[in-house]
Amino acid sequence: MSKTVTVRGLTIGEEIPKICVPLVGESIAELKEEAVFLKNIDLDVVEWRVDFFDQVENIEQVKKALVEIRTILPKTPLIFTFRSHKEGGNKEISTSFYFELNKTIVEMGMIDIIDVELFNDENEVKGLIEVAHAKNVYVIISNHDFHKTPGKEEIISRLRKAQELGGDLPKIAVMPTNTADVLTLLDATNTMNEQYADRPFITMSMAGKGVISRLSGELFGSALTFGAAKKASAPGQVAVNELRNVLNLLHASL
Repeated sequence: MSKTVTVRGLTIGEEIPKICVPLVGESIAELKEEAVFLKNIDLDVVEWRVDFFDQVENIEQVKKALVEIRTILPKTPLIFTFRSHKEGGNKEISTSFYFELNKTIVEMGMIDIIDVELFNDENEVKGLIEVAHAKNVYVIISNHDFHKTPGKEEIISRLRKAQELGGDLPKIAVMPTNTADVLTLLDATNTMNEQYADRPFITMSMAGKGVISRLSGELFGSALTFGAAKKASAPGQVAVNELRNVLNLLHASL
């Protein structure tokens, strides 16, 4: 299988990691304002973190908001993400509603990628992947640990599991408690890239200590990095213009 994923002409998984910026407005008005702001930012992908949306439990309002976002950003690759509270998200919803929400949005045909959390019922995850692929929507299968950095083999195991389930972009984000944890994440990324990955994947070490992992994806193997424009959605996100400059500098040196 190819190690790249192409969305709206953007190829993820080759050369410089692509930059994703979160959309975190709490209301439709805020989302529209934020989307207009992002039109003029040097980004590659936008991730709508719908767990910040104050009407997320009303699917009709979510659909309405998505139409507004897509109208303002008609050509930008768009990830739809509800991040659960247990994985660092802004609020909690039931598992059944989580899958209903994702399936409904996929079927609208207006998003390019959905984020599905790894630690859910395996059959539910596979079912959602099938629905997404039927609509030509790619799937990130993600895992976030905001408390610690698992061991190297565990990080690799989770990425491989996401790959085996059929995720197009396996993803893991971990919290370092010391600099050795950052090295563990980078080592796991490098080993995954060299030995196991048959598709692009995403890794990061969060917070200040982990910033180097958001910059060095091209060297170690992570295909996408997350930057901040107006408001960060996770600790350690770097401003987009600074992120682009460093990524270009590192690319020129390789």
